[in-house]
Parts: sequence; C-alpha cells; structure tokens
Amino acid sequence: MAALVPQTLAQTCATINPAWQPTFAPGYSGRVVMNGLQYPRSLIFDCNGNMLTTEGGGYGVRYIQLTDNGGTDVCVKSSKQLIKDSSINHGIALTPDCKTLFVSSLTTVWSWTYDGTNGTVSNKKTVVQNMKNGGYHLSRTLLVPKANPDMLIIQRGSDGNLDAAAAQVETARSQLRVFKIADIQAAAVDYTKGEVLAMGLRNTVGVGESPKGGIWTVDNGCDDMTRGGKDIHQENPCEELNYHGIINDTAAAEHGKDYGYPDCYAVWEPSIIPDNANLKVGTPFVIDNATAANTDATCQAKMAPKLCFPSHTAPLDIKFNAKGDIGYIPFHGSWDKAKPDGFRLSKVAFDPATGMPVEPSTSTTAAVNVMWNADNSQCPNKCFRPVTLAWGPKGQLFMTCDETNEIWVIGVRRLLEWKGHGYRGLLRYWIVCV
Repeated sequence: MAALVPQTLAQTCATINPAWQPTFAPGYSGRVVMNGLQYPRSLIFDCNGNMLTTEGGGYGVRYIQLTDNGGTDVCVKSSKQLIKDSSINHGIALTPDCKTLFVSSLTTVWSWTYDGTNGTVSNKKTVVQNMKNGGYHLSRTLLVPKANPDMLIIQRGSDGNLDAAAAQVETARSQLRVFKIADIQAAAVDYTKGEVLAMGLRNTVGVGESPKGGIWTVDNGCDDMTRGGKDIHQENPCEELNYHGIINDTAAAEHGKDYGYPDCYAVWEPSIIPDNANLKVGTPFVIDNATAANTDATCQAKMAPKLCFPSHTAPLDIKFNAKGDIGYIPFHGSWDKAKPDGFRLSKVAFDPATGMPVEPSTSTTAAVNVMWNADNSQCPNKCFRPVTLAWGPKGQLFMTCDETNEIWVIGVRRLLEWKGHGYRGLLRYWIVCV
C-alpha cells in the first residue's frame, strides 16, 4: 500500500502550458512534457528510457533524457541534437538490443551504431535507398517488429493523389516491404528488393504491431473523390484500419496481398454514392477514372479494411496496450473537408483472444475519443495535431504534436480494489494507459 502512496502526491515537474488546451474523456488526463521542438514526428524509447524523436525544419533526430516520477509527472532532464540532417523527416526505429538505430528520409534509410548511455551514434550506413516520390507522401515509417526482431518494415506511399502506376507491384509505391536486417547491414539495397508485405495502400504512415505479433496499419484515403461524375469527397472514402498478419507467416491470407489503391476504396457514407448496389460502411468500391476494367465486384475481391474511420481525418499511427484490448490512434486531421475533422487521439477496442477489433467492419463508432480539440473550426492552426505515439519505460503513453511542436504524456485515473491484511480498500491513484 505504501508503494502506491507516492503516486497520489503533488506533481513535482514544472507545468508547461499547452499551446491549445485539449478536452479529455472521463478518466483521462495529460500534460505537455516538452515544447519548442521543430515539427516533431516519430517517437521511440531506447533501452535506458531515453526518448528519441525525429524533427523537421532541418533538425534531424533529438535525444531526450527524462525525469520520470511515474504517471504523468514526467519532465525533461536534458535534450540535445543526436543527428543533424535536414533530409530526415519521419521514420525511426531501434533493434531490440538498442544497438542499431534506423532513420529515414524521403529517399533513404540509414543505420547507425547507437549508444543510449552516452547519447551518441557512429558508423553511419546507407541500408535501403531509391524510395523517392515526385513530391507526394514523403514519410517512410519504420518498424522492427518484436515478433520478428531480425526484420525491418518500411512503408512507402503513393506519388500523387491517384497514382495510376502504383497498381503495378514493380513500382514499389503504396506498399509495405520487409528487409532482413543482417542483409541490409551488409550491403545497401534498393527498396524494390524488399519482400512485399502489402500493396495497394495509398499512404499508410501508421504502422504498428499487436501483442500477438500481427502488423496493423492505418491508411489515408484519396482526396477529391468522384463517382459517376458526382463529388462525394466530403464523406468518402473512409480512412482504413488494415491487418497484414505476422510477417514471417507467408501462408497467411493477408501476406503480400493487394488492398485496392489506386482503383478501390472503402465506403464511409454510402447514402451519397451514385450507383449504390447495396454498398455499406467498409465495403470496397471503385471510383471514377479507375486504371483498369474494375468494378465494385473486383474491388471487393481484394483485401477489405477491418474498420473504417471518417474521411480525411488522417490517422498516422497505431499503438496497442500490453493486454492487446486497446489500440490507440492519433488522427492528424483534415484539410480536404468543409468542416475540419480529426485532430484527436482515439482508442479502438480489440478482443485480446482473437487479436481482432471488437466492432464489426460496418461500425461507425469503433473509434472512441480520448483527447480532442473543443473547437475544430480553429484547426489546423489553432489546435493540437497528434502525429505518433510511443509507450514510455513505465508504461505511459507519449504523443508528438507537430503543429504545436509539443510532446505530451497521457494518463488514465482508475479505481483499483486492494486486498490484504484482512480488509479491502479502494485506492484512487495515477496509473498508465493499459
């Protein structure tokens, strides 16, 4: 019981006022750990509990040491530039032993030998190259799965809103590809040499791994959609939650499959879609100017999303809790809607036994808000815009916000029943999001 008491004491870290005050769901709270960053994007922790984030604005990678008093009482002990490279823009990953660091740009993935104790890197190598797009979808998300720590997953988006050539696997655009770390450390390879985990994913910036080892992604649908000459883009297509199996299970139904882009998308609002042959939320359908002789039926023969979210809300990450019953998703927010939407952190319920979402694919209520802006009409310039998430060393959920140049820590307050010494008590205290 005494071990719990410190968590009820007053916060010891200084308060940093947020650029814009969010609203939290009951039981949730959060605070700014750090501000004044340069467009922070991806976020990871090393084996010593130090935080690493990629930054835009010509910065590169920042190394941050924390004072962690538990719960949301976290503050910065020290911060420094770890890697200076103006081309670094998003992706970052560590091997499980925290000795090899991977970072990406639009064109290239590099590795360094990493020393988390001293906050230094050395022995820079180019490991994957030739990923350049013409100016669209610059992020290259990286993930070293815990279930397959000898592999590196690299995401690459499309070259344009509707990239017709991405329908061909040889272009290596709008895909997830997998690389053996030992091989790319020995000699750099082109992105086209990786094994195809999935194709037909327009811009899948969010790549995450469930406790069961399954790879999940959140995909951003196309802009300015029309069907039968009618503009339906305000409410279609949906943003997708997709499943790709465990990467070494090549016999899995999802392995290497086509998820539909650039011809096929999933429905969010069926009522406004012309020639609606019983389309429902989450059903794949074909749009105008398809690159092949596709129909709704051919689209539905491809891989469908497990869940849908409102159009243009721009989910950019997914992180699961340890139990596997919640996946947290930050929605970066829209630019292609008359009424701004997104700009929030949400959670999705999963069945830890099956590893699948609790809600059916037709659900419109699967994403439950945890943290949001009170007035989205002020977005994107006067609100927080979440980007990526990371679990801290004591289990807290950390989140980057690029528009406000902040890093947040999110906590949840719960009642726990304590048993012992012949009596039962209820203790209210801060614990992490589990």
